[in-house]
Amino acid sequence: MTICKINNILEKTYNNRVMSTLDHFSGFYKIYEFGYKEPILVSGVDGVGTKLRLAIDYKKYDVIGEDCFAMCANDVLCHGATPLFFLDYLACGKLDFSIVEKIIQGIAISCKKTNTCLIGGETAEMPGVYQENDYDIAGFCVGIVEKNHLIDGKKLIQEGDILIGLPSSGVHSNGFSVIRNIFSTEDFMKFFQKKPFYETLLIPTRIYHFPIHTLSKEFVIHGLAHITGGGISDNLYRILPENLSAVVEKEKIPIQPVFNFIRKKGNLSEYEMWNTFNMGVGMIIVVSFKEKCSILNRLHFLGERPFILGKIVKGNKKVLLK
Repeated sequence: MTICKINNILEKTYNNRVMSTLDHFSGFYKIYEFGYKEPILVSGVDGVGTKLRLAIDYKKYDVIGEDCFAMCANDVLCHGATPLFFLDYLACGKLDFSIVEKIIQGIAISCKKTNTCLIGGETAEMPGVYQENDYDIAGFCVGIVEKNHLIDGKKLIQEGDILIGLPSSGVHSNGFSVIRNIFSTEDFMKFFQKKPFYETLLIPTRIYHFPIHTLSKEFVIHGLAHITGGGISDNLYRILPENLSAVVEKEKIPIQPVFNFIRKKGNLSEYEMWNTFNMGVGMIIVVSFKEKCSILNRLHFLGERPFILGKIVKGNKKVLLK
């Protein structure tokens, strides 16, 4: 009965390239019919950090699945890849199938949004390692991109390029150890913007698949940075060439109220905030200055709220927050 229910969830994400079922020990996926000349497989693995604790405490299990998929899919997206399939690893102290079903359902819903197939996973019951009500999750995503369309900032980013930010949906999936140190159980229940604060914190990580892929069909994207742990500095640094630096103007970023609330409550410094949280920026797109207006117009047409937050200058690979 358990396998049957999970199988039903997974099969709703399948396409005609999936060759396996949950009875197999591995997932099978055909890639030889894609028509790529030089296909590159792009893979990513991630979890949701200690946001798990909050989601479990407030029984928001579907959020765990949505976040796990988003964290992996956004990383694969940073290199221009289209996600093909996804697998999950779920560990717990004692298996409660109703909880597992909600988590997997969250993954499957997110997979459907991006036409990604959820082709398998592993559920491990590990008493003695995890407490009875504890769950941990990791996801693994594989995508594909034509070699000459691979986005690699280290090779493509040029002096004079501009940085365009796409808003986050909130805190996303990092900084929760800091948050849990600052706020008490009572604080999480207090109302913030007309709902309990924990609901704001548990808003799932945004998936940027649609705007980025639409953009990449019409424009040359020089670099993409998914803003997760370490904030803008650490993640933007990863895609910079050795001879260039990025200047980020903090006042250009529409910082969301949740971050100001966290900073005030925790009495955190500017440095701590900007090096822990995304501060309202979920994805940074690096493009040519010449295409600035066209790209901004296209993003607005897609329903996005983009903002220019900085530029690329000569330097020795630094991210300068001003």
